[in-house]
Amino acid sequence: MHKFSLKDWVILLTIVPTTIIALAIAGYFSYNRHVELNSYLESRAQSIIEPIAIAGVHSLKNKERDRLRELVNFAHRSQSELVKSVSIFTKDNQLFVTSAYHGDIELMRIDSGSQIPAITTFRHFDDFIIVRSPIIDEQSATQVIANNISTQVTMGYVAIHIDKHQVQYDKQNELIIAFAIALLGSLISALFTLRLIKDVTRPISSMVQAVDRIREGKLESRITGQLIGELNFLKNGVNVMAQSLSDYRDEMQRSIDQATLDLRESLEQFEIQNVELDIAKRKAQDANKVKSEFLANMSHELRTPLNGVIGFTRQVLKTPLSDTQRDYLQTIERSANNLLAIINDILDFSKLDAGKMVIEKIPFSMRETVEETIVLLAPSAHKKNIELSLRVAPDLPDSLIGDAMRVKQILINLANNAIKFTEKGSVNLDIDCQSANNNVAVLKITVTDTGIGMNSDQQNTIFEAFGQADKSVTRLYGGTGLGLVISQRLVKEMHGDIGFMSDQQKGSTFWFTFQCEINPIPDDALLSPPALRDKSILYLEPHTHSRIANSEILESWKMQVTPVTNLAEVTSALSRKKSFDFALLGHDVSPIAINDLKQLIVSLKAHIPSIHLAINSNSPSLQEALIVVGAKSCMSKPLTPEKLCKALIPQHFDFANSLTEVLEHKVPIKVLAVDDNDANLKLIEALLQEQVAEVITATNGQEALDLCKNEKFALIFMDIQMPVMDGISALKHIKAQTFNEDTPIIAVTAHALSGEKDRLLQEGFDSYMTKPIDETMLRHTIYEYCDLDLLGAQASRAKLLNADLPFEKSVEQPLPAIDVTPQSGFSLETSSVINWPLALKRAGRKPKLAKDMLTGLVESLPEVRTGMQEAITSQDLERVKELMHKLNGACCYSGVPDLGKLVHQLETELKRGANIDDLEPEFLEFFEHVDNVLAFADQAFEEIDQMRR
Repeated sequence: MHKFSLKDWVILLTIVPTTIIALAIAGYFSYNRHVELNSYLESRAQSIIEPIAIAGVHSLKNKERDRLRELVNFAHRSQSELVKSVSIFTKDNQLFVTSAYHGDIELMRIDSGSQIPAITTFRHFDDFIIVRSPIIDEQSATQVIANNISTQVTMGYVAIHIDKHQVQYDKQNELIIAFAIALLGSLISALFTLRLIKDVTRPISSMVQAVDRIREGKLESRITGQLIGELNFLKNGVNVMAQSLSDYRDEMQRSIDQATLDLRESLEQFEIQNVELDIAKRKAQDANKVKSEFLANMSHELRTPLNGVIGFTRQVLKTPLSDTQRDYLQTIERSANNLLAIINDILDFSKLDAGKMVIEKIPFSMRETVEETIVLLAPSAHKKNIELSLRVAPDLPDSLIGDAMRVKQILINLANNAIKFTEKGSVNLDIDCQSANNNVAVLKITVTDTGIGMNSDQQNTIFEAFGQADKSVTRLYGGTGLGLVISQRLVKEMHGDIGFMSDQQKGSTFWFTFQCEINPIPDDALLSPPALRDKSILYLEPHTHSRIANSEILESWKMQVTPVTNLAEVTSALSRKKSFDFALLGHDVSPIAINDLKQLIVSLKAHIPSIHLAINSNSPSLQEALIVVGAKSCMSKPLTPEKLCKALIPQHFDFANSLTEVLEHKVPIKVLAVDDNDANLKLIEALLQEQVAEVITATNGQEALDLCKNEKFALIFMDIQMPVMDGISALKHIKAQTFNEDTPIIAVTAHALSGEKDRLLQEGFDSYMTKPIDETMLRHTIYEYCDLDLLGAQASRAKLLNADLPFEKSVEQPLPAIDVTPQSGFSLETSSVINWPLALKRAGRKPKLAKDMLTGLVESLPEVRTGMQEAITSQDLERVKELMHKLNGACCYSGVPDLGKLVHQLETELKRGANIDDLEPEFLEFFEHVDNVLAFADQAFEEIDQMRR
């Protein structure tokens, strides 16, 4: 480090401040002069350019080029010492006139794509300034309205090239003079400083040298000689300090030696601890890996015999049995299903714990999702005579993009818990929209019950894995204790939050929020039947939440609703209003209450012609008994808009004729669909023919390439794995060799991992779709890449719907009802082996196409099973991948949920590099699922044929 002497300090405290002050003053005045000159230059330029802009309005408007040229030449000549060039440009950025054609016109022109400035602007360069001012027609009658503000029309702009050389010369002169004065002041200060150094610092030079030796570590050095005044006192102090430093150094060296010894021992202990921690970490990682493998293996080991238990139990249930035997077998089936649900919960928890849970982004209807969930939960609530009520906020956006299945899963977990822990009272569900902006909606679902509630200790552990409010061995309520922790983690995956409030013996309120994208192409508008507009309805409902929720539905249809809570209010309402068009009666179903309800129906029949009931029961016999008394319909709670609409105006709830007319309006484009699987190709062709004017098909990439050489397509849907030429090769050849190089090409694959999706986009695909193809996603894709034509078609579709349909709602063909008597075993409605509603949905709600797809899959299964067994035996991994990919594509379009899910899982593992031996449990389960589909196929087809007849 540099040593500052007294001489240095004298210089530092005299010359340096003076120099800094002088330079600061010189810099300040130089900067002010610099700013003044720049301001003067800009002001001068503004006084030149703005008169030209004002004077040039009339000439530019009338295209008088000569007059404008005279104007700019005069301005150039009169200000030639400052102006190098004057140019006038039109509003489309084209040069109109200039005073110097040899100048750099492009430098004066506004950059391409930029707007003409609304005021005079300055663009500074090193040697010149470009000044631009708009030419505004202030007398123009035409005005542009933007953000409710009226502005004049801009006809063009004037640009001037200003020379800065003279101003820069003046700046340099000012700078030289200012800093010369500052230098002179510093020199004068230096003369006085040298005089001070000579008279003061010489007596202490020897002292400084001695202190330097002490600083260098020569602590034995001492200052000698007799000094005067305070310097002698300073000499004695320095000598004493040198002695003290010598003593301190010796003591410090002893301390350092001891600390070094202690540190060496500590480091040895840390090394031992680090080794132990590393060993413990490896053991924990190995234990976690063993846990994951155990969960995966045990889940399959458990599900394999469970599937056998469930399957054969259902088969035995089809045979003649005594009541006791049937009861025992149904108990076995329920227990097995409960165990299967527990295993699925554990698997979901394991996926979330490993961070492998994927949240899908699929278009769905929020109201439809919630209503489907409520329908599943209603029987368990009715069994306990609990009021189950649903309220959906009227302003809730319905058409969203997200993971409907996970929303259902969370809602079922919370609602099931509410029903399970509520013995009497009600369970209320509220769906609200917290915010909706930038195409993202934050939704909140609240589940409120009147059950047993929780104390503070239970509340602290409610979100722990395998934790429950009732942890006793003989607890009343079943379950794994994983439902809430799975829900909590799923909510976090959907960028939301979950929480609760609870009072012991009073009930609990659970809520969760989640984010969804708002679908830019709404799938369905809200139900709004014109036939019910201005109709009056008397609504009796003792339960407050149900009354509010259903009243909102009826009022949204513009009906005149009179809500009442008891018989006295019914009498009062009838006295005020002599008659109503409809009556809706919400009631419980206890024996006494049923008699009261029958009497009420009879008494109201004379005043209200159309009486409808809403009860906490799904019993068909009870509903028929109430209808016989005089009710028009009897619905089970909770009520949904569709239930209410069907009940109030059943004669108008048929869209078949209108749907045919609506579907005739298609997007006028030609689309190419490419797929090597006949069933898949048949389905995508059928779906496309409903939405576009013309569909051309090809079975491999080479056929697609040949077609593209001769025809131009608006959109191409391309499968990836195909014989002769795969989808990626076909894409490259189409882009390079045909005139479809600009045609959007969409990859269609039955299985796409996140890495594969990115690879497909990098290969050149514009987007991708996964099988099964959803009609909404297909329409969304057509909208995205053919928006202009589609908008016109949608406008026609909307016009037809508003004019012809009895409801202001987009229409879907209803699912055919199954007329056969449901058996206690296999059921097309609920079976996870062959599920007819799922098959219809994936076939675009076309029964014939759905049966054809299912028939094709079933007929191919024996061949696939044989081929898979041979490939596994010979360890032919490529053959296994090929067969699994084709089967995955076929399962995507058929209602075989169990088989489809397992095939998808197997293909995922194979693509991630798993070998055949690692997947042995999965392959065993795969063959079992294939056998299940083949075993139930005949019965399924019989029921389908009966249903279609």
